[in-house]
Amino acid sequence: MTNKNNTNNHLLIFGHGYAASAIGRKVLQRFQSITVTNRTITSSITNGYKHLVFDGNQIDGALEQAIEIATHVLISIAPDAEGDPVLRAAEELLRSCANLQWVGYLSTVGVYGDHQGAWVDEETKCRPASARSVERLAAEKGWQKLTGEINIPLTIFRLSGIYGPGRNALVNMEKGRSRRLVKKGQVFNRIHRDDIATAMDKAIGLKAAGIFNITDDEPAPPQDVVSYVHKLHGIAPPPEIDFDTADITPMARSFYGENKRVSNEKSKADLAMQYAWPNYRSAFDAMWNEDTWR
Repeated sequence: MTNKNNTNNHLLIFGHGYAASAIGRKVLQRFQSITVTNRTITSSITNGYKHLVFDGNQIDGALEQAIEIATHVLISIAPDAEGDPVLRAAEELLRSCANLQWVGYLSTVGVYGDHQGAWVDEETKCRPASARSVERLAAEKGWQKLTGEINIPLTIFRLSGIYGPGRNALVNMEKGRSRRLVKKGQVFNRIHRDDIATAMDKAIGLKAAGIFNITDDEPAPPQDVVSYVHKLHGIAPPPEIDFDTADITPMARSFYGENKRVSNEKSKADLAMQYAWPNYRSAFDAMWNEDTWR
């Protein structure tokens, strides 16, 4: 995995989840080594990564060594009611990390809260409503404070609803989980995980600093996505369900309490981002035709 042009670059990813795993694959050639953390470990080295345990509380000796050599750190772990677990456990180690050149943080467009369907961008005032979005905004501020004090560039990616292979409306259809919830005027943005990876690759290359919305071009009603994938499969979509009377979980209902259209223009201008999947139709067409949706 060694790249002669990057023999002194070492990436540490806290939280090797769905999006972060795609990022790791995309940026592999930029780094001499990539270390990722999981809550549990099944093997110590896979796909060229070194896997270490981080349970959200304790930094063991191996992880401390990974922090010491890290030139780039990416955080892909959600905060909790007590704050950001990486900041809580590793802030002092990061402050003393002499090699550190860049920090990235994966956040959510949920920090904007509800804007009644209006367009929002990175300059829009955040007014998160849900507890999870309040916690995200607090974590963003915590990372801004730390990186500002140690004079390290910080890229914050505010992500819309993530989908891609294995996690999408076609999978829901196959498993019999499709539902067409209808709430008048409701739209959501989405983002394919491979576009997240491309954006992060660009941000690392530029050592970008600032906040970027990473999202598709077309906020759309969720029931339209369900109808589209059923059409691809040649199966009639499920009946529409009125949101007001639907039997759904409190968390699902809370997502529908925030309605906004999220602009990605800054990412295109500052990162030269070109979205491979600018809307859900192009992404599902490709995944369906290439049989990569599973």
